[in-house]
Amino acid sequence: MFRLHCTKKLLDRIKPEIAEPGQSDTSLGNWYATVLFWKPQVALLVSERTLLPVLMPLAPAATLARRFPAQLALVLKEHGAPSEFIAQEVWRMDKVQYAKTANRSVVGILNEFVKQAEFWLAAYAYEKGDDDDLLAISAKLAETPCSPLYKGPVSPDKALHELVKAGAHA
Repeated sequence: MFRLHCTKKLLDRIKPEIAEPGQSDTSLGNWYATVLFWKPQVALLVSERTLLPVLMPLAPAATLARRFPAQLALVLKEHGAPSEFIAQEVWRMDKVQYAKTANRSVVGILNEFVKQAEFWLAAYAYEKGDDDDLLAISAKLAETPCSPLYKGPVSPDKALHELVKAGAHA
């Protein structure tokens, strides 16, 4: 089971039953999500524990949480995570509980990633003529230094590698 803390914009789209904040059963912890009003619309999800960003198509919004584990698996594979770690993480995401955002620091990172994603979207469209490479943009965002991580690994990709190396479990 994992918890998905959504911005009001995303909650208004999904209209889920809201649960009390708590902890996820996954190694990556709770996830925060928002909607990017691109064409087509995109969801940006960020791990509370590592700040790992994941971009994926929003539509259909009602199935976002069901589709998310598969997209996360692709992002984890892109970062070189072992298949056992990926399988365990996806297996623990069999159920979702929606919640309102509770960690302002993660919401701030989410907002910063939205701005950076806009830049990378334009850069990829200019360089490759391809404006929908969400996996590549997710990987670029993961290289971003994030101040909440300054006490340890500085960027989400490095935080992920340390988490995998430590074999951490929630």
